[in-house]
Amino acid sequence: MDYDQDHIRNFAIIAHIDHGKTTLSDRILELTGAVPIREATQQMLDDLPLEQRRGITIKLNAVNLDYKAQNGEHYLFNLIDTPGHVDFSYEVSRSLACCEGAILLVDATQGVQAQTLANAYLALDGKLKILPVINKIDLPSANVEMAEEDLMDTLDIDPDDVLLISAKTGQGVPALLEAITKRLPGPSGDPNKPLQAMIFDSKFDSYRGVLIEVKVKEGQVKVGDKIVLMSNKKAFQVEEIGIRTPKEQKTNSLKAGEVGYIGAQIKDIKDVEVGDTVTLEADPAPVEVPGFRKLMPMVYSGLYPTENNDFEKLHDALDKLSLNDASLIYEPENSIALGSGFRCGFLGLLHMSVVQERLEEDYGVDLICTAPSVGYRLQMSDGTTKVIENPADFPDDTSLIKKAYEPFVKAEIMTPTDFIGPLMQLCESRRGTYLGMDYVDTKRASLKYELPLSEVIFSFYDKLKSLSAGYASLDYQPIGYRESRLARMDILLNGEKIDALTTVVFKDTAYPRAKAIVEKLALVIPRQQFEIPIQAAVDRRIIARSDIRALRKDVLAKCYGGDISRKKKLLEKQKEGKKRMKEFGKVYVPQDAFIAVLSIDEGDSGSKQK
Repeated sequence: MDYDQDHIRNFAIIAHIDHGKTTLSDRILELTGAVPIREATQQMLDDLPLEQRRGITIKLNAVNLDYKAQNGEHYLFNLIDTPGHVDFSYEVSRSLACCEGAILLVDATQGVQAQTLANAYLALDGKLKILPVINKIDLPSANVEMAEEDLMDTLDIDPDDVLLISAKTGQGVPALLEAITKRLPGPSGDPNKPLQAMIFDSKFDSYRGVLIEVKVKEGQVKVGDKIVLMSNKKAFQVEEIGIRTPKEQKTNSLKAGEVGYIGAQIKDIKDVEVGDTVTLEADPAPVEVPGFRKLMPMVYSGLYPTENNDFEKLHDALDKLSLNDASLIYEPENSIALGSGFRCGFLGLLHMSVVQERLEEDYGVDLICTAPSVGYRLQMSDGTTKVIENPADFPDDTSLIKKAYEPFVKAEIMTPTDFIGPLMQLCESRRGTYLGMDYVDTKRASLKYELPLSEVIFSFYDKLKSLSAGYASLDYQPIGYRESRLARMDILLNGEKIDALTTVVFKDTAYPRAKAIVEKLALVIPRQQFEIPIQAAVDRRIIARSDIRALRKDVLAKCYGGDISRKKKLLEKQKEGKKRMKEFGKVYVPQDAFIAVLSIDEGDSGSKQK
């Protein structure tokens, strides 16, 4: 069916995590007839097994729907389901760049949360029309008046403009579909102008090459056209055009205002960059489409294959994964302990965890993931400036460093008032600077702190959820670099530095962290035939130590009495053997050791191995 532009609606569903975006998408798919009732399942737009298992949306998913309004006219809905976690705000920005409107979903039991505001401001910055919706009104604990007051106080939204729904039961969803046709604007592109289409997603197909998903801003593209990617000027012949309903459905063309995918036998995945503009070779557009904001990595970690022979396999997997995760940045690096791998940049710890699981599940690569770190800036004594992304590159002699800077973030924590005290203590213990506190209502408050990013990435979110019984939410934004007293901490096993366990620490808290790490490693590294000392060194000085006792054979078992000198001789012989083993033996470092470092918190200390 061919649609006029005033009958096209491009919109995204945005919300805080777990406020019901994907459930609402499921109801819309059912009510528009895109999915027959007998084929309907939960999380229909979450097509990654990892999304289904975790119950969260990790990447955006676009779908084209035909909706017959109550006036009998047909509308084309281009719906984009977005993630809600702070780590995937990049996916949200990509989604909003393709839309003219957004459904802002608020949980009636929780009200406006940190990421609700962050996503709403993203939409407002993009000049999108917002349609406010309160979800989960069927729950006994729903407090619609509180949610309406939140929207009015935080975003100045009139309660009369708010729609009330239950995405689970379908209550109010038909009225929402009508409101989309009446209250959200259509696209404004001209199909007769030169083609301008923005790439907002892509994926690799073994038979069709790279498939690019585009929003056509101006002009139109047809099968047989020769397109050009404006960033690298490379031309390709269009062999397939289609939309997702959510199944792939081929069409002959896409025109201004429409969303779909293009297959042009693009074999080299490096040719495609999310945010690039597609135009026609015969009639090129004069300028590129203004792209969405580019986010820089906030957390760095090393990814290494457990088998060195799998290095190329890991390289190919990262190339393919980066096609639909444009925020993933990686470059080759070598580790003495782990061999060849990649230094990867992530938007946060959940992003890092998701990438690791997708590489292992989707591409079959067994990985070792090193402890996460952040980027540091060093002003050296010789006047030069260095940017350090790998802790192993941090100088172990602090006399070479004039000043050290680490990234800070402004964190906003939305919490019930019952948990304010413990959460303030948590932030203070992580070197936080108190900025202020606002009471959203009589039961909830917003805490604002400045925190070092290095403190946020180590179990901060887990402790936040634990201390608040799961009710608190966190949103943070980078605010630049601040001067800090930093030093490199090396971990030595049997006298040898393990570069993959090297971290950068704040000097004043180096000892409790070092003590916790060596004691935790003593629990997870297997015992050997010889004693293994585990040491932590800062500024080339050992500040903490723990020992893994040797496995010992009972060499006296065959001695039934007799001269004591015979027993001493056997014990001395065993002692010499252990000494030689320790001199030449190699210590195997399991994946659990790297995971143990991730879960270390200052003040924690594992019980020593008995």
